[in-house]
Amino acid sequence: MTTRGVLYVHSAPRALCPHVEWAVAGVLGTRVSLDWIRQPAAPGTWRSEFSWQAQAGTASKLASALRGWHLLRFEVTAEPCPTAEGERYSCTPDLGIYHAVTGIHGDILIPEDRLRAALHRSRRGETDLEAEIGKLLGKPWDDELEPFRYAGEGAPVRWLHQVV
Repeated sequence: MTTRGVLYVHSAPRALCPHVEWAVAGVLGTRVSLDWIRQPAAPGTWRSEFSWQAQAGTASKLASALRGWHLLRFEVTAEPCPTAEGERYSCTPDLGIYHAVTGIHGDILIPEDRLRAALHRSRRGETDLEAEIGKLLGKPWDDELEPFRYAGEGAPVRWLHQVV
């Protein structure tokens, strides 16, 4: 079963751009050449985005392939399909990687055990419940990535299809 998704590379140093392409190509099993444009939110960095179509689970493979580079900011999304929920991955140098399951309308679906754990930490006074829910929803990642998202408005999107 296939799904569709988008990879947003919000910022990457120029020297890292070919490595990103090679990593994505390795996951998709096809040659990848991204259109890179300057990222005004972080001078000296570049951004790119493209849409892909591949097997369910590809978003996690893309996120895993890219997560090791400290200077990279990116997001990977995958639409739900008949055999899998949707996914969203966000990664920043300061926060690391965030993963969320998304429903058919794009809403983040928080598993019951994660909500219970947040309530438990809040009741013990270890954390604030509002802050915990914010983390579950990816708010710290959204806050950090928002300036990079707006700086990329109007960027070209290219569809890539995995060869099976």
